[in-house]
Amino acid sequence: MKILYFAWLREKIGKGQEDVDLPGHVTTVSDLLDWLADQSDAHQQAFADRASVRVAVDQRHAKLDDAVSGAAEVAFFPPVTGG
Repeated sequence: MKILYFAWLREKIGKGQEDVDLPGHVTTVSDLLDWLADQSDAHQQAFADRASVRVAVDQRHAKLDDAVSGAAEVAFFPPVTGG
């Protein structure tokens, strides 16, 4: 699975994307966030405040309980405002 990071998430984690093989217990967005936070201190800091992170699974906005099993891509980004 390809994981994409945008804006300040990319800066905190230190990369814009990574390819990962998820363990079998990672089935939802929430599981993925937990697993990623365990990968490094940078990931843990980036995902410390989940209310400030938005997610898209295969380019569709997703919620924490949405499935990631079988997805090709998950993107994490900050909330976007317009003006």
